[in-house]
Amino acid sequence: MTPPTTSPPPTPQPRPADRLPDLYTLDLLVAVTECGSLGGAARRFGISQPSASARMRTLERRLGVRLLERSTTGSVPTAAGLVITDWARGVLDQAHALVEGAAALKARQEDRLRVAASLTVAEHLVPGWLMTLREAVPGLHVGLQVTNSLHVIEALRAGEADLGFVEGPWVPRDLQSAAVGRDRLVVVVAPTHPWARRRRPIAAAELAATPLLLREAGSGTRETLERALAAYDGVAVPALELGATAPLRSAAIAGSAPAVLSDLAVREDLAEGRLVAVPVADLPALDRILRAVWPRGRELPEGALHLLHAARQRPDAAPRG
Repeated sequence: MTPPTTSPPPTPQPRPADRLPDLYTLDLLVAVTECGSLGGAARRFGISQPSASARMRTLERRLGVRLLERSTTGSVPTAAGLVITDWARGVLDQAHALVEGAAALKARQEDRLRVAASLTVAEHLVPGWLMTLREAVPGLHVGLQVTNSLHVIEALRAGEADLGFVEGPWVPRDLQSAAVGRDRLVVVVAPTHPWARRRRPIAAAELAATPLLLREAGSGTRETLERALAAYDGVAVPALELGATAPLRSAAIAGSAPAVLSDLAVREDLAEGRLVAVPVADLPALDRILRAVWPRGRELPEGALHLLHAARQRPDAAPRG
């Protein structure tokens, strides 16, 4: 026996907006009751009585209910009109609550800035930028998400951040960007490492073949190095791969292996002799542009504009030499 077929449930149809009364006319109806006459309500609203009467007739047609009792002495609400007036007060109260709530949300959003920054930028540059931002906008609350460049881009696309900072060599087409500084990757070793005693630069091919201390895939540091060594089949299997710079610095200082890190991260170590910079031959300079990024076509909130201005004004990211 063939089972009976069932029809799919009907698709809900949107309610036509043209059947809804406008809030201005509902407010006028309430005023008729409060003033005791249509003429008094018209004077309160600063409109002519014929204009007020025309609005009431339009409202009656839309609702299908006679709201006013009209006579030569004036117009007063009918019994049904009084009931509708009470309902109108509730609608108007809800509308006012909506407007006030939206204003509160807008104020809350304007007082809150969500920032996502790659690790190098977050550790070495963002604190200074935030100090400048606090002077410009004292009441602004900033939430900072520290991650790698790839995840910064994902946070922006998901609407989880208003402004991002990345250190990778490229920016996707769906993002707009502005340069906020420059950085340079440096090959560093402990003073006891054999590379530290070399009189000539190491070859780029040797660097590519050597297990290094590296940031994780998806970081701007790793991506910049991989692109620079693409002609040599990229990087070898890392000696150690981590999602943070500090432990890689410590491992390099301990002599575990060479590391490729941001000049910003190892500046003090190089100056104080804990690490030695190793020049590399046949390799383009590992300079990179640090960028602020945000979704293309999206207007930056005021707090983000202030932070972007602070980032572009401070020269903290200029590499040495």
